[in-house]
Amino acid sequence: MSSFSNPHYMYLFSMKNGKKKLAYGQDPQDALEILRIRLTPEEMEQIIPDDYIKINQRRLQEYVHLLG
Repeated sequence: MSSFSNPHYMYLFSMKNGKKKLAYGQDPQDALEILRIRLTPEEMEQIIPDDYIKINQRRLQEYVHLLG
């Protein structure tokens, strides 16, 4: 099945250091699973899984200064 048939969204997860981590997925849990593939366990530990916002790609520039 093509990934184009399942919409994906961008999520900004809060981190313990006050920054945000950008993730992409069908839903927040999917986005976290994708991050688990990319990040070390220590990096994943910094992410607060319940504290996120869904953002539109067009508005990403508004959040760049928060990324860490």
